[in-house]
Amino acid sequence: MVISELLVPELNEEIKKTRTTLERVPADKKDFAPHSKSMPLGKLATHVAQLSGFGLTILTTPELDFSKTSVPRLTFESTEQLVRAFDEGAGKVRDALQATPDEAWKQNWKLSFQGKAIFDGQRFLAYRQMFLNHLVHHRAQLGVYLRLNEKPVPATYGPSADDTMGF
Repeated sequence: MVISELLVPELNEEIKKTRTTLERVPADKKDFAPHSKSMPLGKLATHVAQLSGFGLTILTTPELDFSKTSVPRLTFESTEQLVRAFDEGAGKVRDALQATPDEAWKQNWKLSFQGKAIFDGQRFLAYRQMFLNHLVHHRAQLGVYLRLNEKPVPATYGPSADDTMGF
């Protein structure tokens, strides 16, 4: 079996769970932050909505230097806009994942800033750690923000106190 065939179902599940979380982001609370060191909800939500673009970069390029690339930041306008942006990016990263040949997973991938390495290792680890785990991490943060704003937290790997998904 091709490696990407093993990874696509996992990506599909994480996309589904993330989409559900984004659908519950309250548009009227975009400036909410639980702590002075925390990202405001609107910035966190747009970051999550755009993370698929980072996965696409990992799968289709040999490296990324943040100091040489400018990614246009999504401005929070509405919950629907977040979901649309996320769906578009998710489709692109899914297509790229399906097209990634086995030999590409062992190739080196590098993330840096002004030439200083942030990550330098196999593309497989970059995809899992820098993209997929990163997405799950920030989705979990969004769950906390939802809870603190009295919004229902979706079930992810089992039932939540708000959404039992039939459990």
